[in-house]
Amino acid sequence: MDAKTLEHFVPWFRAAAPYIHAFRGRTFVIAFGGEVVADGKFVDLTHDFNLLAALGVRLVLVHGARPQIDERLERRQADIRYVHDMRVTDEATLADVKEASGRLRTEIEALLSVGLPNTPMANADIRVSSGNFVVARPVGVIDGIDMQFTGEVRKVNADAIRRCLDDGDLVLLSPLGYSPTGEIFNLTLEDVAAQTAIALKADKLLFLMDEPGVATGRRMRHELTVSEADALIAGKRALKGDSGIYLPFATRACRGGVKRVHLVSRHVDGALLLELFTHSGVGTMVTEDPLEQLRQATVEDVGGIVRLIEPLEADGTLVKRSRELLEIEIDRFYVLQHDELIVGCAALYPFTKEGAAELACLAIHPDHRNGGAGERLLRSVEAAARKRRFERLFVLTTRTAHWFVEQGFREVPMTELPEARKQAYNFQRRSKVLVKVL
Repeated sequence: MDAKTLEHFVPWFRAAAPYIHAFRGRTFVIAFGGEVVADGKFVDLTHDFNLLAALGVRLVLVHGARPQIDERLERRQADIRYVHDMRVTDEATLADVKEASGRLRTEIEALLSVGLPNTPMANADIRVSSGNFVVARPVGVIDGIDMQFTGEVRKVNADAIRRCLDDGDLVLLSPLGYSPTGEIFNLTLEDVAAQTAIALKADKLLFLMDEPGVATGRRMRHELTVSEADALIAGKRALKGDSGIYLPFATRACRGGVKRVHLVSRHVDGALLLELFTHSGVGTMVTEDPLEQLRQATVEDVGGIVRLIEPLEADGTLVKRSRELLEIEIDRFYVLQHDELIVGCAALYPFTKEGAAELACLAIHPDHRNGGAGERLLRSVEAAARKRRFERLFVLTTRTAHWFVEQGFREVPMTELPEARKQAYNFQRRSKVLVKVL
């Protein structure tokens, strides 16, 4: 490993620590089509599954088998028919479905069992559990066509799956369901994955697909709320490809209680890890509510605030504050939280006698500085100041005076500070004083 790689590796690994802590013991449902195995990409994917398992993530994998089934049908020159992206499954086709799914499941289990030395699977001990966890019912007649043995999920035996996960097993589900009368139905992987995630109250559902994520025109949508996704689904421009297939199931899963649904490319090596362990991700994440939240800080936020302001204290932008001082003054702070991470903070110090308040310790994570996060945080603090009937807001800064001027502040002499703040003015820093009338 060269020096440049090492230089980037250490900061990245440290940055991944919050995600490692957050994911331990969590349940992820990951769905992928049979194409992943057909094109030879599943070997690399097993390395990522092994890493997630080693970090304590409880994994449920749902595989598809469409290309493997199509291959068998083409071999015997049978008709391949789809209605609303669901295969029409007659009795002869069902035999091919069972054969293809069974062979594919066995192949996946074999690849997950590899433990060769000098590979990412060295010392891996992944035990795979499969079974009749999914109860299904027939879809029936759609657009006048009898779908026969094509089914939909009726129920998922979540308790049985949890017992396997509690034993440390990885659970592998095929796109097959079973009826109480002993019939077998051909299911879609997206239905199985979404219903399983809902039944398990999974923390994440991830779909690996052909596109890099959901795009509108040339714009990649890295984050979508359920309402925004619904608008795209109902829009005049129909979503094409896998996005059009998976996004409705993503919204269904979110409404069913799944906290996060991710749509990522199957073609990018390591896309799963990049989506999970980097703040910006590489695909599209769907959530019930907006990821960003502005709120009053609590003592639990102190660690996040420290990590946010330490670089700015080191370069002299902010005055250094000890952790103890932050804990004492935490009720003065407001935080901007994005996907459970603190990405912005600001403090409001009152000078009641003068009807003024000081805005201090305003900091925004570098990844969020160009998206208006600073402006949103400032507006929140201004609203809090107005609610407390302060007439003016002032700030002392050495580096960002121009930005504050753009936000409606004006520079004033130090003598206009409240008397107590004037006495504490640091002449060595020579901070500029800016004021905004509220």
